[in-house]
Amino acid sequence: MKMSGFSQRHSEPVYASLEDWILHEAIPFSVEAHESFNAAVDKVVASLDDSVELLGFGEALHGGEDILMLRNRLFQRLVERHGYSTIAVESSFPRGREVNEYIAGRSRALYEAVQEIGFSHGFGRLEANRELVEWMRRYNADPAHGVKLQFYGFDSPTEMYCSDSPRQVLHFILDYLAEIDCLSADEHRECIDRHLGQDFDWENPEAMLDPAKSVGLSPAAIGLRIETEELITELRVRRPELVAKSDENRYLEAVQYAAVARQLLTYHAGLAREASDRLGRALGMRDAMMADNLAYIVSCERKRGKVLAFAHNSHLKRGMAEWQLGSELITWWPAGSHLNEMFKANYAVIGTAVGVSDANGIGQPETGTLEALLTAAPGPGRFIPTHRGEGLPSAVVEAIPTRSGSMKNPTYFALTAQSLTDFDWLAVLDTTTYSRGGPPLP
Repeated sequence: MKMSGFSQRHSEPVYASLEDWILHEAIPFSVEAHESFNAAVDKVVASLDDSVELLGFGEALHGGEDILMLRNRLFQRLVERHGYSTIAVESSFPRGREVNEYIAGRSRALYEAVQEIGFSHGFGRLEANRELVEWMRRYNADPAHGVKLQFYGFDSPTEMYCSDSPRQVLHFILDYLAEIDCLSADEHRECIDRHLGQDFDWENPEAMLDPAKSVGLSPAAIGLRIETEELITELRVRRPELVAKSDENRYLEAVQYAAVARQLLTYHAGLAREASDRLGRALGMRDAMMADNLAYIVSCERKRGKVLAFAHNSHLKRGMAEWQLGSELITWWPAGSHLNEMFKANYAVIGTAVGVSDANGIGQPETGTLEALLTAAPGPGRFIPTHRGEGLPSAVVEAIPTRSGSMKNPTYFALTAQSLTDFDWLAVLDTTTYSRGGPPLP
Protein backbone atom coordinates (compact mmCIF):
# COMPACT_ATOMS: atom_id res chain seq x y z
CA MET A 1 0.00 0.00 0.00
CA LYS A 2 1.32 3.41 -0.94
CA MET A 3 1.61 5.99 1.83
CA SER A 4 1.66 9.74 1.50
CA GLY A 5 3.44 12.38 3.53
CA PHE A 6 4.34 10.29 6.55
CA SER A 7 4.33 6.72 7.69
CA GLN A 8 1.23 5.59 9.55
CA ARG A 9 3.45 3.29 11.65
CA HIS A 10 4.34 6.24 13.91
CA SER A 11 2.71 5.94 17.32
CA GLU A 12 3.25 9.64 18.10
CA PRO A 13 1.91 12.53 16.02
CA VAL A 14 4.31 13.65 13.35
CA TYR A 15 2.99 17.19 13.42
CA ALA A 16 2.87 19.36 16.50
CA SER A 17 0.18 21.64 15.08
CA LEU A 18 -2.35 21.92 12.28
CA GLU A 19 -0.29 24.76 10.80
CA ASP A 20 2.73 22.45 10.61
CA TRP A 21 0.65 19.77 8.88
CA ILE A 22 -0.64 22.27 6.33
CA LEU A 23 2.79 23.78 5.70
CA HIS A 24 4.36 20.42 4.91
CA GLU A 25 1.51 18.60 3.16
CA ALA A 26 -0.69 21.05 1.21
CA ILE A 27 -0.32 20.78 -2.57
CA PRO A 28 -1.28 24.08 -4.22
CA PHE A 29 -3.07 24.07 -7.56
CA SER A 30 -4.97 26.21 -10.01
CA VAL A 31 -7.48 24.57 -12.34
CA GLU A 32 -6.41 26.96 -15.10
CA ALA A 33 -2.73 25.94 -14.84
CA HIS A 34 -3.05 22.56 -16.54
CA GLU A 35 0.46 21.18 -16.02
CA SER A 36 0.67 22.00 -12.32
CA PHE A 37 -2.92 20.87 -11.78
CA ASN A 38 -2.21 17.54 -13.47
CA ALA A 39 0.90 17.11 -11.33
CA ALA A 40 -1.14 17.79 -8.18
CA VAL A 41 -3.77 15.21 -9.18
CA ASP A 42 -1.05 12.70 -9.96
CA LYS A 43 0.33 13.11 -6.43
CA VAL A 44 -3.10 12.55 -4.91
CA VAL A 45 -3.70 9.40 -6.95
CA ALA A 46 -0.21 8.09 -6.21
CA SER A 47 -0.97 8.29 -2.48
CA LEU A 48 -4.05 6.09 -2.71
CA ASP A 49 -4.08 2.36 -2.23
CA ASP A 50 -3.43 0.57 -5.52
CA SER A 51 -6.69 -1.33 -5.11
CA VAL A 52 -8.94 1.76 -5.19
CA GLU A 53 -11.58 1.24 -7.86
CA LEU A 54 -14.17 3.75 -6.62
CA LEU A 55 -13.08 7.31 -5.85
CA GLY A 56 -15.59 9.68 -4.30
CA PHE A 57 -15.34 13.41 -4.93
CA GLY A 58 -17.66 15.46 -2.73
CA GLU A 59 -18.93 19.02 -3.05
CA ALA A 60 -19.27 21.26 -0.02
CA LEU A 61 -22.49 22.73 -1.41
CA HIS A 62 -24.80 22.44 -4.38
CA GLY A 63 -24.23 25.50 -6.50
CA GLY A 64 -20.45 25.87 -6.34
CA GLU A 65 -19.39 26.65 -9.91
CA ASP A 66 -15.67 26.34 -9.22
CA ILE A 67 -16.15 22.97 -7.53
CA LEU A 68 -17.94 21.68 -10.64
CA MET A 69 -15.15 22.96 -12.87
CA LEU A 70 -12.62 21.30 -10.56
CA ARG A 71 -14.57 18.05 -10.88
CA ASN A 72 -14.52 18.28 -14.67
CA ARG A 73 -10.77 18.80 -14.82
CA LEU A 74 -10.17 16.10 -12.21
CA PHE A 75 -12.20 13.54 -14.19
CA GLN A 76 -10.39 14.43 -17.40
CA ARG A 77 -7.02 13.82 -15.75
CA LEU A 78 -8.22 10.57 -14.19
CA VAL A 79 -9.33 9.40 -17.63
CA GLU A 80 -6.18 10.51 -19.44
CA ARG A 81 -3.66 9.13 -16.97
CA HIS A 82 -5.11 6.92 -14.25
CA GLY A 83 -7.43 4.33 -15.78
CA TYR A 84 -10.82 5.89 -15.01
CA SER A 85 -13.57 5.35 -17.56
CA THR A 86 -16.77 6.18 -15.70
CA ILE A 87 -18.35 9.03 -13.78
CA ALA A 88 -21.42 8.60 -11.59
CA VAL A 89 -23.17 11.71 -10.31
CA GLU A 90 -25.79 12.59 -7.70
CA SER A 91 -28.73 12.26 -10.06
CA SER A 92 -31.50 9.71 -10.56
CA PHE A 93 -30.19 6.26 -11.45
CA PRO A 94 -32.87 5.46 -14.06
CA ARG A 95 -32.55 8.88 -15.71
CA GLY A 96 -28.79 8.60 -16.20
CA ARG A 97 -29.28 6.04 -18.95
CA GLU A 98 -30.49 8.80 -21.28
CA VAL A 99 -27.27 10.77 -20.79
CA ASN A 100 -25.14 7.68 -21.36
CA GLU A 101 -26.91 7.05 -24.67
CA TYR A 102 -26.12 10.65 -25.64
CA ILE A 103 -22.40 10.50 -24.85
CA ALA A 104 -22.16 7.15 -26.64
CA GLY A 105 -23.42 8.83 -29.81
CA ARG A 106 -26.44 6.55 -29.97
CA SER A 107 -28.71 9.58 -29.69
CA ARG A 108 -28.70 12.20 -32.46
CA ALA A 109 -30.51 14.68 -30.23
CA LEU A 110 -28.93 17.84 -28.90
CA TYR A 111 -28.00 18.13 -25.22
CA GLU A 112 -31.20 20.10 -24.58
CA ALA A 113 -33.17 16.94 -25.32
CA VAL A 114 -31.57 15.07 -22.42
CA GLN A 115 -30.88 17.80 -19.85
CA GLU A 116 -34.30 17.35 -18.20
CA ILE A 117 -35.04 13.66 -18.77
CA GLY A 118 -31.45 12.61 -18.13
CA PHE A 119 -30.93 14.40 -14.79
CA SER A 120 -32.87 14.86 -11.57
CA HIS A 121 -32.73 17.86 -9.21
CA GLY A 122 -32.50 20.21 -12.22
CA PHE A 123 -28.78 19.41 -12.47
CA GLY A 124 -28.96 19.08 -16.25
CA ARG A 125 -29.42 22.86 -16.51
CA LEU A 126 -26.01 23.55 -14.98
CA GLU A 127 -23.57 24.63 -17.67
CA ALA A 128 -20.68 22.78 -16.03
CA ASN A 129 -22.64 19.54 -16.34
CA ARG A 130 -23.32 20.29 -20.00
CA GLU A 131 -19.60 20.85 -20.53
CA LEU A 132 -18.75 17.56 -18.81
CA VAL A 133 -21.23 15.60 -20.92
CA GLU A 134 -20.16 17.26 -24.18
CA TRP A 135 -16.49 16.54 -23.42
CA MET A 136 -17.34 12.89 -22.79
CA ARG A 137 -19.29 12.72 -26.07
CA ARG A 138 -16.35 14.18 -28.01
CA TYR A 139 -13.95 11.80 -26.28
CA ASN A 140 -16.07 8.79 -27.22
CA ALA A 141 -16.37 9.98 -30.83
CA ASP A 142 -12.59 9.81 -31.24
CA PRO A 143 -11.71 6.37 -32.69
CA ALA A 144 -8.28 6.61 -31.06
CA HIS A 145 -9.96 6.04 -27.68
CA GLY A 146 -10.61 2.33 -27.51
CA VAL A 147 -12.17 2.42 -24.04
CA LYS A 148 -15.31 4.53 -24.20
CA LEU A 149 -16.50 6.61 -21.26
CA GLN A 150 -19.67 5.81 -19.33
CA PHE A 151 -22.06 8.10 -17.46
CA TYR A 152 -24.41 7.07 -14.65
CA GLY A 153 -26.69 8.66 -12.13
CA PHE A 154 -26.48 6.86 -8.80
CA ASP A 155 -29.07 8.67 -6.70
CA SER A 156 -32.36 7.08 -5.79
CA PRO A 157 -35.35 8.23 -7.89
CA THR A 158 -36.18 10.86 -5.29
CA GLU A 159 -35.84 14.61 -4.92
CA MET A 160 -34.96 16.52 -1.76
CA TYR A 161 -38.57 17.31 -0.97
CA CYS A 162 -40.47 14.69 -2.94
CA SER A 163 -40.10 11.27 -4.53
CA ASP A 164 -40.70 9.84 -8.00
CA SER A 165 -43.48 7.52 -8.96
CA PRO A 166 -42.25 3.94 -9.36
CA ARG A 167 -43.71 3.85 -12.89
CA GLN A 168 -40.46 4.49 -14.79
CA VAL A 169 -38.39 1.79 -13.10
CA LEU A 170 -41.18 -0.79 -13.21
CA HIS A 171 -41.92 -0.15 -16.89
CA PHE A 172 -38.21 -0.51 -17.71
CA ILE A 173 -38.28 -4.05 -16.27
CA LEU A 174 -41.54 -4.84 -18.07
CA ASP A 175 -40.15 -3.59 -21.38
CA TYR A 176 -37.11 -5.82 -20.94
CA LEU A 177 -39.28 -8.85 -20.19
CA ALA A 178 -41.57 -8.04 -23.14
CA GLU A 179 -38.67 -8.45 -25.57
CA ILE A 180 -38.37 -12.07 -24.44
CA ASP A 181 -41.83 -13.10 -23.25
CA CYS A 182 -44.53 -10.68 -24.33
CA LEU A 183 -47.36 -12.68 -22.75
CA SER A 184 -45.79 -12.77 -19.30
CA ALA A 185 -44.85 -9.08 -19.51
CA ASP A 186 -48.42 -8.14 -20.46
CA GLU A 187 -49.82 -10.08 -17.50
CA HIS A 188 -47.45 -8.33 -15.09
CA ARG A 189 -48.09 -4.95 -16.71
CA GLU A 190 -51.84 -5.26 -16.33
CA CYS A 191 -51.56 -6.02 -12.61
CA ILE A 192 -48.92 -3.36 -11.96
CA ASP A 193 -50.67 -0.58 -13.87
CA ARG A 194 -53.91 -1.32 -12.01
CA HIS A 195 -52.15 -0.50 -8.73
CA LEU A 196 -49.96 2.38 -9.93
CA GLY A 197 -52.67 5.02 -10.16
CA GLN A 198 -51.64 8.61 -10.89
CA ASP A 199 -48.03 9.69 -10.73
CA PHE A 200 -48.93 12.85 -8.80
CA ASP A 201 -50.20 10.78 -5.89
CA TRP A 202 -46.71 9.29 -5.52
CA GLU A 203 -44.88 12.56 -6.21
CA ASN A 204 -46.90 14.83 -3.91
CA PRO A 205 -44.24 17.10 -2.28
CA GLU A 206 -46.37 17.43 0.88
CA ALA A 207 -45.74 13.74 1.66
CA MET A 208 -42.16 14.42 2.79
CA LEU A 209 -43.30 16.28 5.90
CA ASP A 210 -46.84 14.93 6.30
CA PRO A 211 -47.27 11.13 6.36
CA ALA A 212 -51.01 11.53 5.82
CA LYS A 213 -50.24 12.88 2.34
CA SER A 214 -48.26 9.76 1.34
CA VAL A 215 -49.88 6.89 -0.58
CA GLY A 216 -47.10 4.50 0.41
CA LEU A 217 -49.29 2.37 2.69
CA SER A 218 -52.53 2.59 0.71
CA PRO A 219 -54.17 -0.68 -0.40
CA ALA A 220 -53.05 0.04 -3.97
CA ALA A 221 -49.44 0.63 -2.87
CA ILE A 222 -49.43 -2.57 -0.82
CA GLY A 223 -50.79 -4.43 -3.83
CA LEU A 224 -48.11 -2.88 -6.02
CA ARG A 225 -45.39 -4.06 -3.65
CA ILE A 226 -46.75 -7.62 -3.90
CA GLU A 227 -46.86 -7.43 -7.71
CA THR A 228 -43.31 -6.07 -7.76
CA GLU A 229 -42.12 -9.02 -5.69
CA GLU A 230 -43.83 -11.35 -8.16
CA LEU A 231 -41.99 -9.65 -11.01
CA ILE A 232 -38.65 -9.88 -9.17
CA THR A 233 -39.27 -13.58 -8.50
CA GLU A 234 -39.87 -14.21 -12.20
CA LEU A 235 -36.60 -12.49 -13.08
CA ARG A 236 -34.73 -14.60 -10.56
CA VAL A 237 -36.20 -18.04 -11.32
CA ARG A 238 -35.87 -17.55 -15.10
CA ARG A 239 -32.32 -16.18 -14.99
CA PRO A 240 -30.68 -18.86 -17.22
CA GLU A 241 -33.37 -18.42 -19.87
CA LEU A 242 -33.44 -14.61 -19.72
CA VAL A 243 -29.65 -14.33 -19.93
CA ALA A 244 -29.56 -16.71 -22.91
CA LYS A 245 -32.27 -14.77 -24.76
CA SER A 246 -30.80 -11.31 -24.06
CA ASP A 247 -27.33 -11.15 -22.46
CA GLU A 248 -25.96 -11.08 -18.95
CA ASN A 249 -25.43 -7.31 -18.81
CA ARG A 250 -28.99 -6.52 -19.87
CA TYR A 251 -30.34 -9.08 -17.42
CA LEU A 252 -28.32 -7.65 -14.53
CA GLU A 253 -29.48 -4.16 -15.47
CA ALA A 254 -33.11 -5.29 -15.24
CA VAL A 255 -32.40 -6.92 -11.87
CA GLN A 256 -30.87 -3.66 -10.60
CA TYR A 257 -33.93 -1.72 -11.74
CA ALA A 258 -36.05 -4.27 -9.89
CA ALA A 259 -34.02 -3.68 -6.73
CA VAL A 260 -34.49 0.07 -7.14
CA ALA A 261 -38.24 -0.42 -7.60
CA ARG A 262 -38.47 -2.50 -4.42
CA GLN A 263 -36.45 0.05 -2.42
CA LEU A 264 -38.47 2.95 -3.81
CA LEU A 265 -41.74 1.34 -2.76
CA THR A 266 -40.30 0.70 0.70
CA TYR A 267 -39.22 4.35 0.82
CA HIS A 268 -42.77 5.48 0.02
CA ALA A 269 -44.12 3.17 2.72
CA GLY A 270 -41.70 4.74 5.20
CA LEU A 271 -42.94 8.22 4.31
CA ALA A 272 -46.48 7.11 5.14
CA ARG A 273 -45.61 6.04 8.70
CA GLU A 274 -45.84 8.21 11.79
CA ALA A 275 -42.49 7.85 13.55
CA SER A 276 -40.12 10.08 15.49
CA ASP A 277 -37.19 9.10 13.24
CA ARG A 278 -39.23 9.20 10.02
CA LEU A 279 -37.08 11.70 8.11
CA GLY A 280 -33.79 10.25 9.31
CA ARG A 281 -34.91 6.81 8.20
CA ALA A 282 -35.97 8.16 4.79
CA LEU A 283 -32.63 9.89 4.30
CA GLY A 284 -30.82 6.74 5.38
CA MET A 285 -32.80 4.67 2.89
CA ARG A 286 -31.92 7.10 0.11
CA ASP A 287 -28.20 6.84 0.89
CA ALA A 288 -28.37 3.06 1.13
CA MET A 289 -29.89 3.04 -2.36
CA MET A 290 -27.04 5.31 -3.52
CA ALA A 291 -24.47 2.85 -2.19
CA ASP A 292 -26.19 -0.13 -3.80
CA ASN A 293 -26.33 1.67 -7.14
CA LEU A 294 -22.63 2.52 -6.95
CA ALA A 295 -21.79 -1.09 -6.10
CA TYR A 296 -23.72 -2.16 -9.21
CA ILE A 297 -21.95 0.48 -11.34
CA VAL A 298 -18.51 -0.64 -10.18
CA SER A 299 -19.39 -4.26 -10.91
CA CYS A 300 -20.45 -3.29 -14.45
CA GLU A 301 -17.32 -1.24 -15.13
CA ARG A 302 -14.68 -3.27 -13.29
CA LYS A 303 -13.24 -4.81 -16.45
CA ARG A 304 -13.16 -1.47 -18.26
CA GLY A 305 -11.81 0.99 -15.71
CA LYS A 306 -12.29 2.80 -12.43
CA VAL A 307 -15.23 4.93 -11.31
CA LEU A 308 -15.39 8.52 -10.04
CA ALA A 309 -18.50 9.26 -7.94
CA PHE A 310 -19.55 12.88 -7.52
CA ALA A 311 -22.10 14.06 -4.96
CA HIS A 312 -22.48 16.30 -1.93
CA ASN A 313 -19.85 15.77 0.77
CA SER A 314 -22.62 14.58 3.09
CA HIS A 315 -23.39 11.61 0.83
CA LEU A 316 -19.84 10.41 0.19
CA LYS A 317 -18.26 10.94 3.62
CA ARG A 318 -17.54 8.26 6.16
CA GLY A 319 -19.12 8.58 9.59
CA MET A 320 -22.60 9.86 10.40
CA ALA A 321 -24.31 12.49 8.28
CA GLU A 322 -26.19 15.32 10.01
CA TRP A 323 -28.83 17.80 8.91
CA GLN A 324 -30.19 20.53 11.16
CA LEU A 325 -33.86 20.93 10.20
CA GLY A 326 -35.25 23.69 12.37
CA SER A 327 -34.81 22.58 15.97
CA GLU A 328 -34.33 18.93 14.99
CA LEU A 329 -30.91 17.39 14.31
CA ILE A 330 -31.40 14.50 11.89
CA THR A 331 -28.66 11.87 11.62
CA TRP A 332 -28.23 8.87 9.32
CA TRP A 333 -25.57 6.66 7.74
CA PRO A 334 -24.55 8.17 4.37
CA ALA A 335 -23.62 6.26 1.24
CA GLY A 336 -19.91 6.76 1.95
CA SER A 337 -20.16 4.83 5.22
CA HIS A 338 -21.87 1.96 3.42
CA LEU A 339 -19.25 2.05 0.66
CA ASN A 340 -16.48 2.01 3.24
CA GLU A 341 -17.88 -1.26 4.60
CA MET A 342 -18.60 -2.72 1.17
CA PHE A 343 -15.34 -1.80 -0.58
CA LYS A 344 -12.86 -1.41 2.30
CA ALA A 345 -9.54 -0.21 0.80
CA ASN A 346 -11.12 -0.16 -2.67
CA TYR A 347 -12.98 3.05 -1.74
CA ALA A 348 -11.36 6.44 -1.19
CA VAL A 349 -12.98 9.86 -0.97
CA ILE A 350 -11.95 13.49 -1.44
CA GLY A 351 -14.04 16.16 0.27
CA THR A 352 -14.13 19.81 -0.78
CA ALA A 353 -14.28 23.07 1.13
CA VAL A 354 -14.57 26.77 0.30
CA GLY A 355 -13.12 29.82 2.03
CA VAL A 356 -15.39 32.66 0.88
CA SER A 357 -18.29 32.85 -1.59
CA ASP A 358 -20.25 36.08 -1.76
CA ALA A 359 -22.56 34.57 -4.37
CA ASN A 360 -23.45 31.72 -1.99
CA GLY A 361 -23.62 33.84 1.15
CA ILE A 362 -20.45 32.39 2.69
CA GLY A 363 -18.35 34.97 4.55
CA GLN A 364 -14.82 34.90 5.86
CA PRO A 365 -14.10 31.77 7.92
CA GLU A 366 -13.57 32.39 11.62
CA THR A 367 -10.06 32.17 13.08
CA GLY A 368 -8.96 28.64 13.93
CA THR A 369 -11.47 26.88 11.68
CA LEU A 370 -10.18 24.41 9.12
CA GLU A 371 -11.27 26.67 6.26
CA ALA A 372 -9.34 29.62 7.73
CA LEU A 373 -6.20 27.57 8.28
CA LEU A 374 -6.29 25.83 4.90
CA THR A 375 -7.03 28.89 2.77
CA ALA A 376 -4.06 30.63 4.40
CA ALA A 377 -1.83 28.20 2.49
CA PRO A 378 -0.79 28.98 -1.11
CA GLY A 379 -3.66 28.59 -3.58
CA PRO A 380 -6.06 29.44 -5.10
CA GLY A 381 -6.73 25.77 -4.43
CA ARG A 382 -4.89 23.11 -2.51
CA PHE A 383 -5.13 19.35 -1.94
CA ILE A 384 -4.18 18.04 1.49
CA PRO A 385 -4.19 14.48 2.86
CA THR A 386 -6.05 13.93 6.12
CA HIS A 387 -4.32 10.63 6.99
CA ARG A 388 -7.70 9.84 8.59
CA GLY A 389 -6.68 11.93 11.61
CA GLU A 390 -3.48 9.95 12.28
CA GLY A 391 -0.33 11.98 12.82
CA LEU A 392 -2.20 15.08 13.99
CA PRO A 393 -2.39 16.14 17.65
CA SER A 394 -5.69 14.69 18.86
CA ALA A 395 -6.35 17.38 21.45
CA VAL A 396 -5.93 20.08 18.81
CA VAL A 397 -8.14 18.23 16.33
CA GLU A 398 -10.92 17.79 18.89
CA ALA A 399 -10.85 21.50 19.65
CA ILE A 400 -11.24 22.65 16.04
CA PRO A 401 -14.17 25.09 15.86
CA THR A 402 -16.73 24.92 13.07
CA ARG A 403 -17.14 28.01 10.96
CA SER A 404 -20.48 29.74 10.40
CA GLY A 405 -22.65 28.59 7.53
CA SER A 406 -24.22 30.26 4.53
CA MET A 407 -26.74 33.09 4.61
CA LYS A 408 -28.12 32.09 1.19
CA ASN A 409 -27.41 28.48 0.32
CA PRO A 410 -28.81 25.89 2.76
CA THR A 411 -26.88 23.08 1.06
CA TYR A 412 -23.54 24.43 2.32
CA PHE A 413 -21.97 22.35 5.10
CA ALA A 414 -18.72 23.53 6.72
CA LEU A 415 -15.78 21.30 7.60
CA THR A 416 -15.62 19.93 11.14
CA ALA A 417 -13.05 18.00 13.14
CA GLN A 418 -14.83 14.87 11.94
CA SER A 419 -13.92 15.80 8.34
CA LEU A 420 -10.39 14.63 9.03
CA THR A 421 -11.64 11.07 9.50
CA ASP A 422 -14.52 11.31 7.02
CA PHE A 423 -12.24 11.97 4.02
CA ASP A 424 -8.88 10.74 2.73
CA TRP A 425 -8.06 14.08 1.11
CA LEU A 426 -9.51 17.57 1.12
CA ALA A 427 -9.62 19.90 -1.88
CA VAL A 428 -9.96 23.46 -0.59
CA LEU A 429 -10.75 26.46 -2.80
CA ASP A 430 -10.31 30.10 -1.83
CA THR A 431 -13.68 30.95 -3.34
CA THR A 432 -16.43 29.83 -5.69
CA THR A 433 -19.05 31.60 -7.74
CA TYR A 434 -22.60 30.32 -8.08
CA SER A 435 -23.34 27.69 -10.71
CA ARG A 436 -24.25 28.89 -14.20
CA GLY A 437 -27.79 27.70 -14.80
CA GLY A 438 -28.63 27.12 -11.15
CA PRO A 439 -31.94 28.27 -9.64
CA PRO A 440 -31.87 31.75 -8.06
CA LEU A 441 -30.76 31.86 -4.42
CA PRO A 442 -32.81 33.89 -1.95
